[in-house]
Formats: sequence, C-alpha cells, structure tokens
Amino acid sequence: MIARYPAVEPHATGMLEVGDGHQLYWETVGSEQGTPAVYLHGGPGGGASPGARRVFDPAAYRAVLFDQRGCGRSRPLADGPDADLSRNSTPELVADIEALRVHLGIDRWVVYGVSWGVTLALVYAQAHPDRVLGLVLGAVTSGQRSETEWITRDMGRLFPREWEAFRDHVPPAERDGDLAAAYARLLADRDPEVWQRAAAAWCAWEDVHVRFMPDWQPNPRFADPVFRSVFARLVTHYWSHGCFLAEGQVLAGMPRLAAIPAVLIHGRYDVSGPPDVAWHLHQRWPGSRLELLDDAGHGGGSFPDRVLAALDEFRGLERRR
Repeated sequence: MIARYPAVEPHATGMLEVGDGHQLYWETVGSEQGTPAVYLHGGPGGGASPGARRVFDPAAYRAVLFDQRGCGRSRPLADGPDADLSRNSTPELVADIEALRVHLGIDRWVVYGVSWGVTLALVYAQAHPDRVLGLVLGAVTSGQRSETEWITRDMGRLFPREWEAFRDHVPPAERDGDLAAAYARLLADRDPEVWQRAAAAWCAWEDVHVRFMPDWQPNPRFADPVFRSVFARLVTHYWSHGCFLAEGQVLAGMPRLAAIPAVLIHGRYDVSGPPDVAWHLHQRWPGSRLELLDDAGHGGGSFPDRVLAALDEFRGLERRR
C-alpha cells in the first residue's frame, strides 16, 4: 500500500510573468502557516501533476507546485517547431524559481525534486543556499553529459531491439553522433509528419528505459500528441545543450550544500539513472543521507513511501534551524 495524503485542491493559483514572454503556472496546497516547500518536476517538460500534491502533509506544509517554462499550464508551450526555445535554459529556470519564491513571500523552503528536477534542485540550491531549508531528491541526476549518453546510447546494450529502432529514426549520417541533438533537429523540422513522428519515437524510447520500475505501465501521457511534442522538444533541447551546465558543474558545487540536510532516494534497478550518480553526490555531501531501494527502479516499489517519509521528516524544519 503506497502512502499518500488525501487528494487536495489548491487554495491559490496564478500565472507569474517571468520575462522573455513566459508565464509560469503555479499553485499552493496545504496550510498557509506550514513549512514552505517547492516541487520541481521531471522531464524537462513533465509538468507538475496533481498526484505530486499528495506527498506533502497538508496540515504541516505550504507546498508550491509549478510548471517549468514551456510545459504544462505555463505559456507559451514548447509545442512544435514554431516554439522559441532561445530563452529556455537551466539558469533561466533557476531565476524563475527564485522569482516565484519572492512573489509568494517565502523566506526559505524545502526543495523536493524528482529525476531532472533533482539536477534543477541542486543547481538552484548551489546558487541560493541561504534560501534552502533542506532537500528531498528522488531518482537522482546531476545533468552530466555522461548521463545523457547513458540513456541515449549505452542502454542499447540492455534493450538492443528497441534502441536500434530509436537510433534508426534519425538520418544515417547522424546515428553515431549526439542522438539528442539529432532528434532536436527533427523536432524543429517544418514538416509536421517529420517532427510528429520524431516526438513519438523519442517518447517510445522514454517508455522503454523506465520499464524496470515495479508495476510498470506505459505512460498514458505519451498518447497525447501535444504532450509528446512538448516533452520531446524540451528534453532534447536541454540534453543537446548539456543541460546548459559546465561538465561536472554540480559535483564541483557540492561544498556550497555541505550544511544543508538532504535525503537522496534512488532505486537500485533504475537503469535510466545508475545509482553511482547518487553515490558520488552523497560522498561529497556531509549533510546528506542516501537511501538505495532494493525494490525500486525509476520510481515504483517503496519509492513513493520513502519520499513521503523524507518530507515528513522535514516538517517544521524552519523552526529547528
């Protein structure tokens, strides 16, 4: 039985102008007097689903959820080749998080990130350590190019048939190069058949490499052509630019987080992100605890329960620090 708090509706929502023509959808749930927290979703481009509200104790947290630039209910959407991605990068997302904190009048908050949201949480915390009470990080990533190469190329050794279909969707001359960049070019093609087929092929591979998750089912959101387009465009945009980070940037910045408590939660069978990524971060982070789960992949198993327990542990953290 997976622990969840009861479903709740937001007590406030809004659209925040963050410049560059972008508006962020945000919502808050829980108690106005609770410990402030922010949820950073995966992808990039996954959006904040209603289910994410249910990991926060509504009596103890004032939780903020929002859709990052270009996805979900934020506008404009990164949908199709006409979408301008020139002002969609990791530094701009970090600035958006800080703008949202200021807009909501929050001094410091607990940061909870999942998958890509972990990389974003780490970069944000390194830029603004004085604004972070603690971090809960699930399905740990750090934005290195080696992680992208692992997903787009090395995992072909585990799923050779599916990976060859994924690789062979790009032109022969590009199959030995940066596959994320090759897909990004297809997704920017003016021919609707080209970019729509590329979005479907990219999302089909996404569904393959998370299937070691217990009780895995195909992601129903990938049946939506708009979601496929937004998700594929944003993921390939970020990955083909090295997540807009210098190689090794997150690891190099870990001393800035030394005093911040954190729980890192990672499935031992997460082939999308091997556990050594979480291990190396933990080794450089005296204030962290690493939980490697023997029954989880990129989620599933006891993963949701451990996330909820870690967030419960940080309730009232602002009064203890």
